[in-house]
Parts: sequence; C-alpha cells; structure tokens
Amino acid sequence: MSENTPIIMWFRRDLRLSDHSALAAACKTGRPVIPLFIHDDQSEALGAAPKFRLGLALGCLAETLKEKGSRLILRRGDALEVLRDVIKGTGAGAVNWSRLYDPDAIDRDSRIKETLKDDGIDAQSFAGHLMFEPWTVETKTGGFYKVFTPYWKSVRGRDVAAPVATPSDIAVPENWPESDALDDWQMDAAMQRGRDIVRPFVRLGEAAAQARLGSFIAHIVEGYDESRDMPGEDGTSALSENLSLGEISPAQCWHAGQRAMQEGKRGAETFLKELAWREFAYHLMYHTPRILDQNWREEWQAFPWNEDERRAEVLAWKQGRTGVPFVDAAMRELQVTGRMHNRGRMIVASYLTKHLMCHWRIGQKWFEEHLIDWDPANNAMGWQWAAGSGPDATPFFRIFNPETQLDRFDKGRDYTRRWIAEGRASPSKDALAYFDAIPRRWGRSPNDDYPEPIVDLSEGRERALDAYRNRDF
Repeated sequence: MSENTPIIMWFRRDLRLSDHSALAAACKTGRPVIPLFIHDDQSEALGAAPKFRLGLALGCLAETLKEKGSRLILRRGDALEVLRDVIKGTGAGAVNWSRLYDPDAIDRDSRIKETLKDDGIDAQSFAGHLMFEPWTVETKTGGFYKVFTPYWKSVRGRDVAAPVATPSDIAVPENWPESDALDDWQMDAAMQRGRDIVRPFVRLGEAAAQARLGSFIAHIVEGYDESRDMPGEDGTSALSENLSLGEISPAQCWHAGQRAMQEGKRGAETFLKELAWREFAYHLMYHTPRILDQNWREEWQAFPWNEDERRAEVLAWKQGRTGVPFVDAAMRELQVTGRMHNRGRMIVASYLTKHLMCHWRIGQKWFEEHLIDWDPANNAMGWQWAAGSGPDATPFFRIFNPETQLDRFDKGRDYTRRWIAEGRASPSKDALAYFDAIPRRWGRSPNDDYPEPIVDLSEGRERALDAYRNRDF
C-alpha cells in the first residue's frame, strides 16, 4: 500500500473530529482520508425524531469537514456494497470506523470486516462510543455485572485515556468519489410539521456540545445532586443528544467531571456516575441483547401487561392528556423539544407500566419515534428499570406518585406551567407550541378543557400492586 492510497473513514455514531481514535489513526498515516457516511437499512429504520436529528448532525459534520478543507461523502445502500464501490472507485486500501455495540451493528460490522479483509483491505474498528469496552469489565468470577453499584465500583477508579486531539490536517484525495445530496435523503420527512417546532431546541454539533459541557462544569455541576431532579430548572448536562450521535465523546465528559471533582465541586461524582450508568446500559446490551425487545428477566414474559396500543388510555398517555399534570407536561415537552427531563421519563414510564398496566414496549417504541437523543441501550434499560422487568430494576412496590413527585420536584409548578396550556389565561409559548407540533388529526386546541384524570392514582397504584404481588413467578 503506497503512502498515497486513501483511507476511508466510515462515520456512524461518532460525528465529531476531536477525541476520535479512528479518524486520528487515519490522519496520522499522512495518507488521503475519505470521510464517508452510509445511509443503510439501520439508519433508515430510525424513528422520525432520531432520523431528523441524524440528518442535522450530518449537515453540521459536513460543514466542519469543509472548514478543514475536506468533505463528507454521502452514499445510500447496503454498507458493504457501498464500501466496496467506494474502494473500487478510489483505490482505497483501508477502512476505519468506531465500534457500535447493538446486535444488528455487531453482525453487520463483523461481516464487513471479514469480507474486506478477504478482499485485501485493511479494515480496523476503534473504541470511542464508550469508555469501557463491555468485554473488559468483569466480576471477580469472570461474568458480567447485572447490578449497577458493583459495576460502578469496578470502573470508577479505572484510567480513561485522555481525549485525542483534533487532527491538524486531513489529507484529501486527488479525486473525490461521487456523493449524494443530503437534502435528497429527506431525513426530516417523517417529522412533518413538528420539524420546525423541535429544531430550535436542538443543540447541534461538536462545538455546541463542547460549549455546553464547559458551561455545565462552570455553572451547574456544583449543585447537580439537587438540580438534576428539578425539571423546571436548567440543572442537567443536557448532553444526551450529543452523546447519542457522538458529537462529543464520553471520555471528554469524564475528564471534565474528574477535573471538577478534583476542584471540590460536590456534584461532579454524581455526574461521573451518570456517565457510568450510560456505560452500564451498553454493558448489558452487549452481554444480553434481548434487553432491547424482550423482558430481561425472562420470567416477566408471563406478567399480564396490556399490549394493545389502541386503547383510549394509551392514546391519552401519548397525547399528554391523562389529566395528571406531571405526566402530561413531560409528554408535551417531548413533542415540542424532542427531549424529556430524566425525572419526567421516570414518571411517565412508571405511570404507563404501573398505573395503566401497559407493556413497557409501548413506551419504548414511542420514545424511539420521538426522542432526538434516542439511544438503543439507554432507552431499553430505562424502560425495563421502570417496569421492574430489567436488571437492577426499581422494586415492583416502587410506584411513583406523580402528584407527590410534583410537590417535591416542581413546587412552584414552573414545569407544568411551561408545558400545559389548557385552563390558563396566558399560556407560555412552549405550551402553545405543543399544538403546532402534534398531528392535526389529534384535533387538539389550547382552548380545550384540561382533562379529568383517566385513572384515579390511588386505585391505579393498588391495581398494580395487586398484579405485582399475585404474579406466579
């Protein structure tokens, strides 16, 4: 392989230039680098909001590469076929990419690596989406961790490699391969009219993610222990959408948190634990991929959850019209921003799976469609944690009361006032934006009466407790 043989940098969920081991390794050779994104079946299968957010991220990465004198090549089709076509057209002798850990990606990438190597191509995968590769974290008996606390104790003292610097130069090929136009992919099509409502809430790209991390460490992390539970405050890192698409690396966040802890900022260790919780979700997905679509605790297959999404109470939950302000505010925040505060996620998940006795898969699929920070491992583990069917799950008798939770975490009702318009003389612009974001067929108006609760909270709790207590496993 000559020094002028190009290397293809296959971007996936690593849409940044800094702390990018695969890109840095390609650039270090001095050979021309061809940045490539492939819109294959796996990205095509994304829900409306994740696909919309991915399209924005690709546009931003393309601009960043352009500023470096490079460009992002876009191709659509089977990943192996596209790679072989680009290799044939450019004479590339190597392909680098960052690892993914869901079963579909593992199957695809393993097949591609084996085939390319048989073709005489140097195919290499690199770490970067996680800090701790799942196969490197083991219990003392050699198995994988099924409970978070011992997992945390195992990884908290580990060295995390310092972030890799942004390449100072990305060598370009003499001739660029053809590229699709991003607009032709219509990544935002399924968002319909919600696209323009959600867009202002997107924190797009690597530079914005780095700025947010800096602001969080400087101004918020000190009080993070308390502020992260207050949905009416700007009290979290708000980096989940950037981590999901790799616009910032977990290692960059980890080292910033470590520095904050060394400076005595009391919320820093909790922030590090939240980063480790993300890793734990991937650890479990890698070792037990059934967590994505089956009850992790297999005995829960027999639990009598409702699985009919057409029921009126399920529709009310999706539309944020349950008559329970905390639940409704969170579900409307999702429609307007594409995100939901973590406390809200716990409340709406507990309400759906326990007060309404609905299968967690219903909620998981709704989030898959509507979250711009959708992440396969965290979404699955979060829902199973709430339902009680997952690893390290909340005990069955822990059923969040949305009213007392509101009294505790939104005393001034800032959160519900921001997101619920009905019954208010002067609704907030965000509360009104919900009616512009939702499908017209829902037929909702801010002039509607606010609904009565679809289920009495005490009765719903007792019904759930009876079902949980009387299960025969």
